[in-house]
Amino acid sequence: MAVQTSEKPSTVDEYLAGFDGLAAQRLAELRRICRESAPEAEETMKWNQPAYVHECGVILFMFSGHARHANIVFTPTTREHFHVELAGYRTGKGSVQLIYEHELPEAFLRRMIEHRIQEHEDHGISWM
Repeated sequence: MAVQTSEKPSTVDEYLAGFDGLAAQRLAELRRICRESAPEAEETMKWNQPAYVHECGVILFMFSGHARHANIVFTPTTREHFHVELAGYRTGKGSVQLIYEHELPEAFLRRMIEHRIQEHEDHGISWM
């Protein structure tokens, strides 16, 4: 569950402080996975959401917390690359919904992050 605040967070720590309970736990886990999987990326805020940015300035991926789930957002090409494995998830253009009540699919998320970094570095695929 999100804690309501009228102020926009300026850091990822402030953003995460706006959540409690299982939402806070899952978002902290998601942050850890993102940071460990993309240690060279800059962690910053973009559009009021945590984002991971390549050293050249291109957004690699982002995540956000909602009432019952987190979203992790990649490029549509990354989401499409994993479309078979994502059959059991709600997805959007580049997003994947992660329900708080379910354990995070850590190995799968790490593979998606690795793919996203490689698609940018090897093929120059930018953000949406």
